[in-house]
Amino acid sequence: QVQLVESGGGLVQPGGSLRLSCATSGFAWDLYAIGWFRQAPGKEREGVSCINSEEGIANYLDSAKGRFTISRDNAKKTVALQMNSLKPDDTALYFCVKYGTFGCPDSAGAFRYEYWGLGTQVAISS
Repeated sequence: QVQLVESGGGLVQPGGSLRLSCATSGFAWDLYAIGWFRQAPGKEREGVSCINSEEGIANYLDSAKGRFTISRDNAKKTVALQMNSLKPDDTALYFCVKYGTFGCPDSAGAFRYEYWGLGTQVAISS
């Protein structure tokens, strides 16, 4: 049974940092790309970042480039999202997703993930 469990969310001030973690189980870890999405109240769900299964090649939402870093820990089967220089616009429910492919999809396929977690809440406010 595939499981994705997020943790690490919280309330921080603008300019602060958070490190989200996605613990995975129930599938062949080294075969699939993993991504992070977010959804804020009243806004559409959007893909934040994705990392492929072997080379660690990653992509990012434009507004996240230079501030967020995604990484995989193969021993622990977790994917982390380090978020720095956080802004109020980053406030959202963040959830991780598993794709059915080795590589990350292009923008047209970003929403074609197979499984997703329940999410962890991130709030940026002074």
